[in-house]
Amino acid sequence: MIRTTLTSAVLASAIGLAAGLTSAAAADMPQPVKDNMARAMKDHLVKCYGVNSVAKNDCAQGAHSCAGQATRARDPGSFVLLPAGACEKIDGGSLKAM
Repeated sequence: MIRTTLTSAVLASAIGLAAGLTSAAAADMPQPVKDNMARAMKDHLVKCYGVNSVAKNDCAQGAHSCAGQATRARDPGSFVLLPAGACEKIDGGSLKAM
């Protein structure tokens, strides 16, 4: 009984902490990042790296702050959001930043 109660308390704390961190991190994100995350979840999109055009990206992995800021085409750190399965069909497309 005590073990079950302790396990439940630890699990509830972990979930609460994760939710708090997620909302705190989301509060610090630029609006374009929030918009892209919402669109990706709603439309079941995935990040496809290395297939962008200059200034035609949805965001990036640490290279710059976000949307439309890619300075070169096929930037391996910038991604566009695509339907699942489409990235693998594009030459040079990758589901991970390179």
